[in-house]
Amino acid sequence: MKKLSMVVLATSVLGAALAGCSSSGSGGSSTEPSVGVAIYKFDDTFMTGVRNSIEKNGKGIAKVEIVDSQNSQPTQNDKVDLFLTKNTKALVINPVDRTAAGVIIDKAKAKDTPVVFLNREPLPEDMKKWDKVYYVGAKAEESGTLEGGLVVDYWKAHPEADKNKDGVLQYVMLKGEQGHQDAELRTKYSIQAVEEAGIKVEKLAEDNANWDRVKGQEKMAAFLASHGDKIEAVFANNDDMALGAIEALKAGGYFTGGKYIPVVGVDATAPALQALSDGTMLGTVLNDANNQGKAAVTLASLLGQGKEITKESVGFDVTDKQYVWIPYKKITKDNMKDAQ
Repeated sequence: MKKLSMVVLATSVLGAALAGCSSSGSGGSSTEPSVGVAIYKFDDTFMTGVRNSIEKNGKGIAKVEIVDSQNSQPTQNDKVDLFLTKNTKALVINPVDRTAAGVIIDKAKAKDTPVVFLNREPLPEDMKKWDKVYYVGAKAEESGTLEGGLVVDYWKAHPEADKNKDGVLQYVMLKGEQGHQDAELRTKYSIQAVEEAGIKVEKLAEDNANWDRVKGQEKMAAFLASHGDKIEAVFANNDDMALGAIEALKAGGYFTGGKYIPVVGVDATAPALQALSDGTMLGTVLNDANNQGKAAVTLASLLGQGKEITKESVGFDVTDKQYVWIPYKKITKDNMKDAQ
């Protein structure tokens, strides 16, 4: 009987050890698929929020590895190759260059590894290459329309906004990357929204600041040097550039003594919300980092397990069997809590 008891005990200990080896490092089940995530660059404020969401929402459903592509498409391609070599079950890619998505799809398809693109939408013809390709993001034209609406609301409520009393809104525009889809659409639709509200506009200056706060400050300082008090509004394609513009305006004596220019951005990042609270930013548009990250990692987890993709399984509407659109929301000082 003693020998039998020792055998049972040893078997139990061995079984427990093996069970312990099967657990993931995060304490999840061994059935969690491995998901490789490549972000275009880690020091982007908005994408940091998305990355944090992927890490948080991935717990318990996927073994997530996130890498920095350092704003280099060749670097990102190498990261993708490494994921595929390791037989990663699904990919989440925030492309450096949206036109390079086709190459990534070809690589993934050859290994039968599903791909979820995030925040930078591939070309339509690339999305049609394979039925295991998905996109999670927001419609850039919607953010532009809402951003323009912020300026419309201010212009109509504050007659003093028309400094020279000519009935025309003189503005400057800080754009993201040259040719970037979000930059082009936000630029177009923000001004279109102002015009459709019956307000005449005049563009004093426009330049690319590549989504960057420091570059936004430099470009805005140049705008001020050229146009000064003629500027009646500042549009920026994202909050980082808007915050840079605010720093240049502060250096120019604005936001004190009644000297003011409305500045609007997109993303509703934490620093932007602080600027709203301070009264230096007029408004921003919530680009929902949390739900973009959540939808992307949920999709990747399901795809990595070969499960069916439905609204019920993902938790979000799936359009045309490939797209998950996360809605934007207009944010001002009055409804900041909605973005916090």
